[in-house]
Amino acid sequence: MMEALLGWPPAVLDPMGPYSSPVRTVAWALFGMGALITALVVAALALAWKGPPRWRARLGGEKAIMLLGVALPTVVLTGLLVWGLTLTARLDRPAADGAMRVRVIGEMWWFRVQYLDGDGRLLAEDANELRIPVGRPVALELESADVIHSFWVPQLSGKKDMVPGRTNRLTIQADRPGQFGGVCAEYCGRSHALMGMVVIAQHQPSFERWLAARIAPARRSAPGGEGFTQFVAAGCAACHAIDGTSAKGRAGPNLTNVATRRTLGAGIMPNNRGTLTGWVGDSQSIKPGNRMPSYDRLEPAQLKAITAYLETLK
Repeated sequence: MMEALLGWPPAVLDPMGPYSSPVRTVAWALFGMGALITALVVAALALAWKGPPRWRARLGGEKAIMLLGVALPTVVLTGLLVWGLTLTARLDRPAADGAMRVRVIGEMWWFRVQYLDGDGRLLAEDANELRIPVGRPVALELESADVIHSFWVPQLSGKKDMVPGRTNRLTIQADRPGQFGGVCAEYCGRSHALMGMVVIAQHQPSFERWLAARIAPARRSAPGGEGFTQFVAAGCAACHAIDGTSAKGRAGPNLTNVATRRTLGAGIMPNNRGTLTGWVGDSQSIKPGNRMPSYDRLEPAQLKAITAYLETLK
């Protein structure tokens, strides 16, 4: 089902920004060196098996073993290590002045996305979808709420672990508009393979309009609206927040703009009425082990009302 994620599968060797290009360079170098070493090993094996006795004796001698088995790997691996660390050092450096700040928190099994101002104050919250401006570095503050996760959007940067009790930093940047798939790259439990996200890069004016609309006071649903009434009665507000309403839950994703998201369930299916209804009614059959209980006890009319309400949250 992960193919439902826009930008999926991630194009690992197709960088779209300055922070992913060094990763591709290192990857191709490792592929090339791996192929060369494999060829040398196969040649040595063939020589030891069918080669002339004179060459076979040399290959098994102490000098050859020290040269090919000790000196060569030491020189090659040390050179690759120093070169690779030098080339990718900028990935761990603090982002340049003017970088946008975003906190991403890994949870079982989804990504909480928090947009921050320059002083680190929360501006808006989303889930499994990160919007960024084109051509501007974005400083990510990576955290975990439970186990070790790993944030990886191959076309925009390298990967970085999300460790409980610690904040790791990673800078990403997109040099053109687009949608770029990302995944959790560290095994984190039963539904690890169903934990994805999408990064949407927009031109600066479009991004600023989106962010301004997102942080503006949320439009309330009609007082006493059936959908919101059923949403609260079913207990959804205990886990989910909707800005501008009495729903203030923190356990699950913020649903303020859920109707505008491309996907549901952390990238595992497209967001439309059918999938939304199925997710609300029985998420466990779609993503086993996730922390949202199935609501198969809801009557069809209740489920329809809740889904219709969620579709208005834009």
